[in-house]
Amino acid sequence: MPDERPNRFPEPARPEPEVEEAFGRLVAEGAVRLARPWPSLAVTGLLGGVDVGTGVLAYLLVARVTGEPLLAGAAFSIGFAALLLARSELFTENFLVPVTAVAARHGRPRALLRLWSVALAGNLAGGWLVAWLITRGYPELRDTAISTATHYARLGVNLRSFALAVLAGMVITLMTRMQYATESLGVRLVAALLFGALLAAGQLFHSVLDSIFMFAALTAGRAPFGYLDWLGALAWSVFGNIVGGVGLVAFLRMPRVAHRLARERARQR
Repeated sequence: MPDERPNRFPEPARPEPEVEEAFGRLVAEGAVRLARPWPSLAVTGLLGGVDVGTGVLAYLLVARVTGEPLLAGAAFSIGFAALLLARSELFTENFLVPVTAVAARHGRPRALLRLWSVALAGNLAGGWLVAWLITRGYPELRDTAISTATHYARLGVNLRSFALAVLAGMVITLMTRMQYATESLGVRLVAALLFGALLAAGQLFHSVLDSIFMFAALTAGRAPFGYLDWLGALAWSVFGNIVGGVGLVAFLRMPRVAHRLARERARQR
């Protein structure tokens, strides 16, 4: 006689088709990023810093004329549009895509650490170059660069700066998740513009963006802080960005694709 007792532990519902499609795109793209050779990683990271640097230039130009962070933040989003359309690499954009690939066992954690370190180093090198060009090509922007960067240099290591860093990581990773939820370039561009503006206008503590602001002030020659101050701010912001991006966005979304994740892991055994 069949057992008609109700199942106390029903199988988890499968994720929505749209969520599964986005998961597939994340894993496929993440595996590609994790497998990139060193030269390709270095170049895409360098170009990512250059692209964000164009947004910093737009921010400083508008901030000098208007004195309005909201307008300057909207102008900065040009840099995120460049990142998307040029397919370059931003360190904090790698808090979802390759992390998902590693969770699905399509890559190893050491490959993720290699990607993060090379992307960050490339972003900083490209950002420093653009910052130097800005302060040499636009001497009138030096005061604006110094006042903007001093805000980040003086945040210090405390709960407020940590919260701003967590929010920055969360915002960028959420932007990445939204972009991979669709194949429409127009929708992806809208997300890049909106979240890029929020990042800059809200003066969130973002490791790459704030470093470029600080580089502009340092290359201007009159910054009230030094490279050691920048290094401390970088380390603290990187930590907060990872907590926000990986902890509050990437990992919390894994249960939505638990069925697909288990299947991908089984395939890789």
